Amino acid sequence: MSRVLLVNGSPHKECCTYTALNVIRETLKEEGIESEIFWLGTKPVSGCTACRSCSKTGECVIDDIVNEFTKKAPEFDGFIFGSPVYYSGMNGTLMSFMDRVFFSSGRKDPHPFRYKPAAAVVSARRAGTTSAIDQINKYFLHQQMPIISSRYWNMVHGNNAEEVLQDEEGLQIMRVLARNMAWFLKLKEAGEKAGVPYPKEEEVRKSTNFIR
Repeated sequence: MSRVLLVNGSPHKECCTYTALNVIRETLKEEGIESEIFWLGTKPVSGCTACRSCSKTGECVIDDIVNEFTKKAPEFDGFIFGSPVYYSGMNGTLMSFMDRVFFSSGRKDPHPFRYKPAAAVVSARRAGTTSAIDQINKYFLHQQMPIISSRYWNMVHGNNAEEVLQDEEGLQIMRVLARNMAWFLKLKEAGEKAGVPYPKEEEVRKSTNFIR
């Protein structure tokens, strides 16, 4: 059975972002997909210090929740990252977390994220949602992760969990997103069973500096 890891980047354990992710979790269960919510908590998460130790060790030199997550990630087949909107972007804790997760994980073999579907979910009182979604999606694009869509941008609105539960359109978007994720995972599993190979990887990754 496929498994999806839902990342709650909000400092509030069970508020707006959690409410959206929980709707996704319930819908995934209906579709026969296991899922788990991974809360970042309230402890500070340092940004990447560009020491590049992970290129040698395969994990971040700062041993905190980032390494906890990257050790857990290979067990899952899909990912959804949720964040409240702060100044038209994701919150700072999640940004530092994702910077370090995706940079250090890119040094691991086998790669824990490549070809695994992902989606961004955001919550806001009013605005800034689409730019926050764009920001999160860029991590997936960099890691060759198929991005799962819904029937609108993946957002809910409200000041608290009770208000989010009144956002009927937002909740429907979450349900559609969950079903689309489940559908993709089932197709991926069927393809693997049928012997469809993954895309051919070029052995040497090109890195071009435009300053000559």
